[in-house]
Amino acid sequence: MAKIFIVEDNPQIIQTVTDELAKWQHSVATVNDWQNVTGEIMAIQPDLVLFDITLPSFDGFYWIQDLRKNSQVPIIVISAADIDSNVMHAVAAGADDYLMKPFSMTVLLAKIEALLRRNRQSGNATQVGWGDNHFNTLTNEVHNENGQAQLTPTEGALLQILLTHRNQTVSKTTLLEWLWQGGKYLNENTLNVNISRLRTKLVPLQLDRAIRTERGVGYRLVTTDE
Repeated sequence: MAKIFIVEDNPQIIQTVTDELAKWQHSVATVNDWQNVTGEIMAIQPDLVLFDITLPSFDGFYWIQDLRKNSQVPIIVISAADIDSNVMHAVAAGADDYLMKPFSMTVLLAKIEALLRRNRQSGNATQVGWGDNHFNTLTNEVHNENGQAQLTPTEGALLQILLTHRNQTVSKTTLLEWLWQGGKYLNENTLNVNISRLRTKLVPLQLDRAIRTERGVGYRLVTTDE
């Protein structure tokens, strides 16, 4: 059973999603104060958040960025807005996955379970080390003598995959399949944005250059200077 927070202002969608999640024994919370969305999410401490983009006050992008200042909870964006531009904006803001309205409840449930499963599995091997660097797969924290970086679930999953295949090139296609089950609306540009976000997070640790781009192929995490 998981706690799911729904940031959506359409009562019909809320009811439909709530009823379906209840079948899987998930509990649901929704927004009461549209001026305090982040505060309400932080108070509930959900296992996952579903975000619409068009909202009564600030848009979903604003609230995702605001939430990411204090929380790395998995986020799925659900929106009827233009998919190509908004999927990039949503991922850049900090979302982990994206679904376009009208959507299939089967697909939504699959995405929810995939993100929840990814978080559960990350707790099996808590610490991964390479050189003087340490990655906590439970908390998605990376640290070394230069400092500490807090990653989102997707950024953490990316790093974990690259670490598992350190010094080997992992293709973009493989990364997309592992991370998003080959999502129809998630392409190489989406992956590139996540890699860019991950590198930015690793700058204070002086690890951003450890992720190498193999042009036209994929990415490789190097553990020695090249």
